[in-house]
Amino acid sequence: MSNTEAMREFKEGLDLWRNHCPQEGLAHLKRAAELDKANPFYLSYLGLALATVEGKPLEAEDLCYDAVRKQRDQPELYLNLAEVYRLAGKKEDAIDTLATGLRFTRQDGRLSAALEKLGRRRPPVLSFLDRKNFLNVQLGKLRHQVSRGQARQGG
Repeated sequence: MSNTEAMREFKEGLDLWRNHCPQEGLAHLKRAAELDKANPFYLSYLGLALATVEGKPLEAEDLCYDAVRKQRDQPELYLNLAEVYRLAGKKEDAIDTLATGLRFTRQDGRLSAALEKLGRRRPPVLSFLDRKNFLNVQLGKLRHQVSRGQARQGG
């Protein structure tokens, strides 16, 4: 099997996946990844498709993370991994992934925009306690309500 065939499968898969035939697109993306297991783009998009089509976040994370490890300077790979994390409800991991991507991709604008869209997390109110500690959770909610109230009042 040739890399040309893998590329053809990949392009067909992306086109179908993006244009409302996700299950068919996934089949082509799987085939492309089988034909060229070393290509990080094939792995990354297969992972993203698995997360969106079949709801398989663990397998998707593994594929996308492996793709990033293979080619650390490609913003798309970080975007895909961050989206998989977001879909899995792991917002903090998504934010960390985008921040890491910015370091390795020379401040790519797409990563900055995705990070801005996700929003940066404020540090825990009580830094000596874990973010998930009951006090930090409750004080964080209070801080959010207060800051929202101030924004509405214009000050």
